[in-house]
Amino acid sequence: MGVKAMLPRYELGFYALVVTCAVLYSGSGIFEASRDSMNRKAFRDGIKPGWHYFGRKMDVADFEWVMWFTSFRNIIIFALSGHVLFGKICSMTVPQHRAVMYMIYGALAVLCSMGLVYLMIILSHCLVLYSVALAKQKWLCYVAGLCCLASFKVEPFGSWQSGFVTGAFDLQDVLFYGGSTFTIMRCMSFALESSERKEGIYSIFDLLKYNFYLPFFFFGPVMTFDRFHAQVSTRELRRKDDEMKSIRVNALLHVGAIVAVDIFFHFFYILTLPSDLKFVTRLSDWSLAGLAYSNLVYDWVKAAVMFGVINTIARLDHLDPPQPPKCITMLYIFAETHFDRGINDWLCKYVYDHIGENHDSILKELLASVTTFAVTTLWLGPCEVVYIWSVVNCFGLNFELWVQKFFQLGPFAKLEAKLSGAMSRRIRAAFGAVNFWAIVLYNIPALSSLDFALLVTKRLLVTGFPVSTLSIWFITYCGVQLIKERERILAIQEEEKSDKAKVE
Repeated sequence: MGVKAMLPRYELGFYALVVTCAVLYSGSGIFEASRDSMNRKAFRDGIKPGWHYFGRKMDVADFEWVMWFTSFRNIIIFALSGHVLFGKICSMTVPQHRAVMYMIYGALAVLCSMGLVYLMIILSHCLVLYSVALAKQKWLCYVAGLCCLASFKVEPFGSWQSGFVTGAFDLQDVLFYGGSTFTIMRCMSFALESSERKEGIYSIFDLLKYNFYLPFFFFGPVMTFDRFHAQVSTRELRRKDDEMKSIRVNALLHVGAIVAVDIFFHFFYILTLPSDLKFVTRLSDWSLAGLAYSNLVYDWVKAAVMFGVINTIARLDHLDPPQPPKCITMLYIFAETHFDRGINDWLCKYVYDHIGENHDSILKELLASVTTFAVTTLWLGPCEVVYIWSVVNCFGLNFELWVQKFFQLGPFAKLEAKLSGAMSRRIRAAFGAVNFWAIVLYNIPALSSLDFALLVTKRLLVTGFPVSTLSIWFITYCGVQLIKERERILAIQEEEKSDKAKVE
């Protein structure tokens, strides 16, 4: 109820005004803190000289972002441009064998970047999981796949395998563990899909073609084997109307986002500031809340850019890859919160939906979510911060379901039925605002630090109560109402499209 309920325009205008003013006020506090801390000794490692014509230093605390777009920018452009050109030639000349050509190019790229030993390690894990897939036993596929994943994520096995790879460059560890763990997830998908196949089994070359598709190899996203195999096996390569235009627009948007983030980091040191708790304690509650939220937004932008660039290349290869994550500013529900849609789709298909089925049973949902977060913990790498992140987010997901079930009971359902659609929407938005900040606070430990998360929580809920707590809650409520308005418009547009399709 309340999904398509409309609010008065003046009310929505008021909500937009409140959110805009709050963002500007909070942003001004972060800007002033960044300006005052530019030459602070504690931030020497995180703030370095940036673009000279800005006359300001730049936040470089995220080494992955810096490496992608400085040291390794030319290498990445060269490798992916080569893939695009190679793929275009293959699509035009031998479309029926393009998957084999992608595999050869990807394997050669991995060999040149990481060496022969690393390639042999990857091939050995592929061979092990292919052998397991021959048994067509799902439980065996899960056990073998998780053991292989643990061999990279649990010490001393991970260090033992990485020790075989010689050489040393800044992104070696990232490429090693990224390529290895994504390989295991792909191999598990292959094995599980093979187990469900009624007649015969996919060949080892199907697995290698799937695994060594270069755009997906090191950083994902993970496309499940059934989808990849169906799409890459298509011989008639046709594009939808205006698809190339959409690809060009997306490519330009990603380039624009990269430039915008670099410019943003010259004025807002959102990644470096939380590293000095003595300094951030001087910030106002509003600025501190904005700093915590901006860390989540940046992580979404980072994921959206990375997966967006990869997806653009995959679309040029006539694939339909997993979409970038849903914008974090549009989230107020735990069930929709994720930063990697590929892994989210993988977990939902093979773990969460497999155990939880229709997600109506509280006990099944609890078992499904606990199992899903256990696998996610192994995927991220077991450590204290990951344990805390998994526990609180698992609790948030289940508590959300418990509250939903509670308010679906007879008395509450009858009470809501008596309310107007607009009033029901307002009440749901009030609860959504609380959920919104639960999502922010539960994810900050993994993105920044546990101490910073505890500081933000204490300031917003304890020392800032009631003024800061209630004012930030009301601003968030206004934001959730704007999100709901967008959802309402999208729901109406989707309904109109479906009605139009039925008429045609």
